[in-house]
Order: sequence, then structure tokens, then C-alpha cells
Amino acid sequence: MKKALDVARYFLRRLDREAGDTISPLKLQKLLYYAQAWSLVLREKPLFSEAIEAWVSGPVVREVWDEYKTYKYYDIPQPDTENIEFSEDEIEVLEEVWESYGELSARKLRDLTHSESPWLNARNGLEPAERSTNSISHEEMKAYYSQFVEV
Repeated sequence: MKKALDVARYFLRRLDREAGDTISPLKLQKLLYYAQAWSLVLREKPLFSEAIEAWVSGPVVREVWDEYKTYKYYDIPQPDTENIEFSEDEIEVLEEVWESYGELSARKLRDLTHSESPWLNARNGLEPAERSTNSISHEEMKAYYSQFVEV
């Protein structure tokens, strides 16, 4: 199983920087969330082991936040670490997430996650601006996103 930072670096390398595309820490977090959710649905297993927490700003993987938080609302540069190899089924999920969510803004992705039950349920009973380390469960993610797959 990959680490969330491996998946984050995949998306950071996938970016078309020559076309002016950028990824902020907020957008990267949402792409990680959707990659995990769709891996649970399409591969029936997680893509990475780290927990996804239901923060005020939406789903967040703390380890990735800690790595890139200094960029705040700005573009994260391309990583200079080696490429991690992904299996064919992992790449299929990552590319599907990129094609579906990669063009959306950080704000649009945040609003989308805020309207979906996995994040909402993990924050149940909390004030809108109240900090939280509650995890978004794999079971909730899989159950919610499975309803959008045609059988």
C-alpha cells in the first residue's frame, strides 16, 4: 500500500504546469480524499493507510498537510523526489480522479466535500468552525460513492 505522500506527489507531477495549472494544499487534500474514496469503491481497498480527518476546510490527511502547509493558498512546486511506481489498477483510479476532479478549483472541491455525507457525518455535532480530528471512515466513503457507480 502506498503512502498518502506518494499519491500527493503523483498528482503534483501530473499537473500541466506549462499550461499554467497549479495545485494548492487545499486542492491537493481534496484530490487525495477522492482518490481514497474511489479506490475503496473501484478496487475495494484503500490506496493509502493514513487517516483522513474531517477538518473545517474539508477532508485532510495530516501527514500531507504537515508536508505542504507552508504553501498555504499558493502553488506547490513539483516534487524533486523519485517517482513511485503505481500498479495499473492504482493508476486507473488516480487518472479517473484527475479527469473528474483535477480541473475543479480548490474552493469548488471544498464545497463539494462539504455537501457530501462522509465529511458531514464525521463532523456531526460540531460547530461549523470547530476543530476536529475525527476520521472519515472507509465504510462511509465506500457506501456513499458506491451509489454513483452503475452496475
